[in-house]
Amino acid sequence: MISLGIFGIDAAVFAIVALLTGAGLVAIALWLAGLISPRSFNPQKGEAYECGIPTRGASMTRFSVGYYLFAILFLMFDVETVFLFPWAVKLQGLGWDGVLSVAVFFGILVLGLAYAWRKGALEWK
Repeated sequence: MISLGIFGIDAAVFAIVALLTGAGLVAIALWLAGLISPRSFNPQKGEAYECGIPTRGASMTRFSVGYYLFAILFLMFDVETVFLFPWAVKLQGLGWDGVLSVAVFFGILVLGLAYAWRKGALEWK
């Protein structure tokens, strides 16, 4: 049995108590928010808000898929560069195996970028 400090509680019991405490605090916060929130309804609240300027035309328009593709490509390359930080911190301890693995990682990134470039995903039309 694993005891937790001076309390002498079993780890499973502690985990259950922690989960129930967290769920209880969330429930209390939601209940309080519903209790003190204003309940007035105004038709103006249902309108789209665009920086205080009244909308012109339909507010639900379709965007080109290119915007979403560009955003996904940006996020993909941005998130993958985060994986380079631990490598840069531990570079001296990794040796040539670490350098080779990051070279393969960069190669895959460059191939993905070349593919997106060739398919025209990076061009605004």
